[in-house]
Amino acid sequence: MIGHDGEAMDRRRFLRATGGVLAASALPLPGLAESGSAPPDHRSAQRDVRAQRWEGYDRAIVIDALGGLEEAPGRAGELSPEVLAELRASGVTAVNVTIGPVGEGPEPFERTVRDLGRWSDRLASHPEHLVHVRTAQAIAAAKSDGRLGVIFGFQDAAMLESRLDRLDLFHDLGVRVIQLTYNRRNALGDGSLEPENRGLTTFGREAVARMNDLAVLVDLSHCGQRTTADAIRASRAPVAVTHSGCAALSALPRNKTDADLRLLADRGGVVGIYFMPFLLERGQPLADDVVRHVEHALQVCGEDHVGVGTDGAIAPVQLDDAYRARIRAEIAERRAAGISAPGETDDIVPLIPDLNHARRMERLADLLAARGHRDGRIEKILGGNFLRLMREVWRG
Repeated sequence: MIGHDGEAMDRRRFLRATGGVLAASALPLPGLAESGSAPPDHRSAQRDVRAQRWEGYDRAIVIDALGGLEEAPGRAGELSPEVLAELRASGVTAVNVTIGPVGEGPEPFERTVRDLGRWSDRLASHPEHLVHVRTAQAIAAAKSDGRLGVIFGFQDAAMLESRLDRLDLFHDLGVRVIQLTYNRRNALGDGSLEPENRGLTTFGREAVARMNDLAVLVDLSHCGQRTTADAIRASRAPVAVTHSGCAALSALPRNKTDADLRLLADRGGVVGIYFMPFLLERGQPLADDVVRHVEHALQVCGEDHVGVGTDGAIAPVQLDDAYRARIRAEIAERRAAGISAPGETDDIVPLIPDLNHARRMERLADLLAARGHRDGRIEKILGGNFLRLMREVWRG
């Protein structure tokens, strides 16, 4: 099964690399003109990626703006020695992990508080490997210490249950990133799957203002188009789209339009490109699809406003029958709950197969270097831009 899948992937990669779908990547990228170098041919980057190595990875601050520690990132169980070894080997400096439930469900507040307790215990059990990040300075310290900084974040705000004072509580408990909605509607606004596209609610505007006061980063990744634009304009601080793609390349509701990406960048925000099926409208995305979306975002936003939010685990997963069966069950569960997005199908794994290893961020850096991107730009994409945003929003 793996061999047949790999052969199909190679054919798709060849067709994409030699076809017209990469025409956009031949356009000049920000900063290339003044450096005097033209964008390299995409096909040359595919000849032997293994021979390319970007030498700056070990010194870079590497931030996964939405990810996990292992295959089931939302379940704060005991970490195995093997997973801890993968985390240390990854070179990732900090990761924003998902705390609490997403979508409608019983007792969202109580479940979130319990999850915060489990994650706090998990970090306390491995102080030599993990550290809770509450400030941008803590990210730099994690880099110096050789530990993984863990940022507590929400992918839904349903746990607020229309109570602004809960934002203060969650901030006190160490939450530093809050996504306003998941795919459906909540008290703050419409998610990306709501056809009415009604935007930010009055309570949503109040919540954004309170998050600004508390120095919590506003995340708009799963928000609907109007909610996204409304929140960017309503926020007094720059905001994030921690994990998404470019709708101009893949017109799925989980991806952001060029207009919203420009608005985000104009106000100082950062978009993180994910390693997810939504990078293509059909078929299994591969590493070159991640590069296409990164480069399009660079063209639209500029190099100071693009990062990475993989939406996946740092530790690699075993692409075996058991994993595929679990993914099929999870997709069926998400469909039943009404939160499954177009692009989630039983035959596509929710990751990038040729980036399914702990050093996947280094491999992305290698690919960008092979495309002719300068060291400074690669460092910004890997984490420098999100570090700047977090320092500005968290005020320290």
